[in-house]
Amino acid sequence: MASPIKHHGKWRIRWIDERGGRHSEVYDDRRDAVLKLKQREAAVEEVRRGLRKPIIEDKTFDQICDYWLANRATRKRSQKDDESIIRRHLRPFFTGIKLRAFGVERVDAFITAKAALDKKTVHNFLTLLISMLRVAAELGWLSFVPPIKKPQVRLFSRDYQYLRTDDELRRFLGAARDEGELVFATYATAAYTGLRAGELAGLQWSDVDFERRMITVQRSFDGPTKADDVRWVPILDPLLPVLRAWRLLCPSAYVFPNQEGEMQQPSNRIFQEILHRVLGAAGMNPVKRGQKDRPYITFHGLRHTFASHWMMKGGDLFRLQKILGHKNVQMTMRYAHLSPSAFEGDHGRMGDQKLLGAGGKVVPLKPARVAAPPADPPGGSLPASTTEGSSPA
Repeated sequence: MASPIKHHGKWRIRWIDERGGRHSEVYDDRRDAVLKLKQREAAVEEVRRGLRKPIIEDKTFDQICDYWLANRATRKRSQKDDESIIRRHLRPFFTGIKLRAFGVERVDAFITAKAALDKKTVHNFLTLLISMLRVAAELGWLSFVPPIKKPQVRLFSRDYQYLRTDDELRRFLGAARDEGELVFATYATAAYTGLRAGELAGLQWSDVDFERRMITVQRSFDGPTKADDVRWVPILDPLLPVLRAWRLLCPSAYVFPNQEGEMQQPSNRIFQEILHRVLGAAGMNPVKRGQKDRPYITFHGLRHTFASHWMMKGGDLFRLQKILGHKNVQMTMRYAHLSPSAFEGDHGRMGDQKLLGAGGKVVPLKPARVAAPPADPPGGSLPASTTEGSSPA
């Protein structure tokens, strides 16, 4: 057992709680310090043995928000997203609430209040909330995390948009060339590598190996890639002469720099305004999605274009996963149905054409025998019977 130690003329005790957290208190009298230390250590042992519940500190939701923003959000690529969700949604709704009073009812009320928002958006809010509450439990501010049920969201809830044919891709890149060599090279690289906007912006010429025909993807707008790792993407035949020609015209360290020779930013016109202009010049007008007119594709649609055409041309799904940088092949599976061999060998699985007659003609079925209708019930009649050989609606 530990003992009190002198501390500026008083006595200080230290102990470790059941979660491994370190604590200390100071007392004027040594005997009081000894007694309190024994009580603290005994309480910790009782909690470990399940003889008593852990002591929950009286913290508020605002305090876990502050802790998260200072100690957890700063380690994430999505720090700005966390800050926005907490500032605009979580903190205003749960401010002042004691964590020990946090329960399913309050969370359900939050979900109801956000019902007008997209399910995926609410799903993201709750994912962050659960992570914050788990940290609160680790800190001893919460006895347990309530069982929060997030709205069910399909993995791919919206049909992704892409340039569906070689002709569309050709028209798009032709219109891009009219905007200048930088725009053409950027869009062509996006369509033939599947790199994200941030990965294109962060690409440097030192990452492009023309001899091995390989691009090293290792940075994005705010530092690391989305998956926080390095991957390698091949330079395909159509893209090779484009990049070589652009290399002679671009002296910057960045492959696709802004006007100052520095890295492009998410708000730069090349990712939005210029893209819309190119789409219009290529005859790809906005389309109706829901209640609004949307661009034919977004810039991310060029990533979908690469993946879709890769599969349509017979590319391997697992190689595509590595090229796109997906951690889980299920993310890549959305493109699997585009493979020309996706259903190869399945066409005869239900039998042959003989079941439907020679030459694939449907054999007419004999009319079914229809029983005589029963007598009219009292006070009315049955609906008129259907014609022979047909079925009632």
